[in-house]
Amino acid sequence: MNTIIKTYHFFWIVMRPLLNWLFRIRYVHRERVPLDRAVIFAGNHESYGDPVMLAEGFWKPMHFMARSDLYDRNLFFRWLLYSVGAFPVVRGTPDRTAIGTATRLLESGEWIGIFPEGTRHHEGQGEGQGGAALIGLRADAVIVPVGIAGTDLIRPEEVRFLHFPKVVIVMGEPVDTRDFADGSRRQRVDSITAEIMARIEGARREGEAIREGGRA
Repeated sequence: MNTIIKTYHFFWIVMRPLLNWLFRIRYVHRERVPLDRAVIFAGNHESYGDPVMLAEGFWKPMHFMARSDLYDRNLFFRWLLYSVGAFPVVRGTPDRTAIGTATRLLESGEWIGIFPEGTRHHEGQGEGQGGAALIGLRADAVIVPVGIAGTDLIRPEEVRFLHFPKVVIVMGEPVDTRDFADGSRRQRVDSITAEIMARIEGARREGEAIREGGRA
C-alpha cells in the first residue's frame, strides 16, 4: 500500500497543475465528504478522464474499479493501473472478487470510486448498476454522488482531436447506507441505487449550470 500511495501522490503532484491548466477544473462541495466513515464516490461517466480528474481533487488516494480487459492491453498499462491503486472488475457479472477487494479497502479506511453506469454514456444517464449500493451495505459506507460536467466535450463523437473544456465536479449530498434498514437486501440495494442515481444527476446538472456561468 505504501508503494501505491507514493506513486499516486507522484502522479497527483505532476498531473494536477497540468489538468487544472488545461481544463480549469472546479471542485464544488468537497466539504460534504465525511471524514469519519468509509466513503464510496459514485459518479456519472462520460470520458476516460473522469477518474483521473475526480481523484485529482483529493490528496487521499482513491481506488477505482477498472474493467478487467484494460489490464490486458499491455504490461505498462497494467502496471500503471495497479500502481495507482485501481483494481479489476469483470463487467456484466456479479464479480465477487472485485466486491471483496472493494469491501476490504473500505474496511481498512481507504476510499474507492465507482461509476454505477458501468460504462461511458455521452447522452443522458445510463441505468445504474447495484454494485456501489451492495458494497456500501457490506462495508457500512457513505456513498458520495458525484456529478461530472464538461468531460463529454473532451472528445465528442466523430471528432478527431481533443478539446479542453472547463470541467466542474460537484459532490452531491451523501447517501448513508444506514438509512436503508428496511426490506430485503435486494430491495435495499435497489432503493439505494435509485437514490444514488438521482443525486448524481442533480449534482451533474448543478455542475452544468456552473459551467454555463450560473451560481453554485
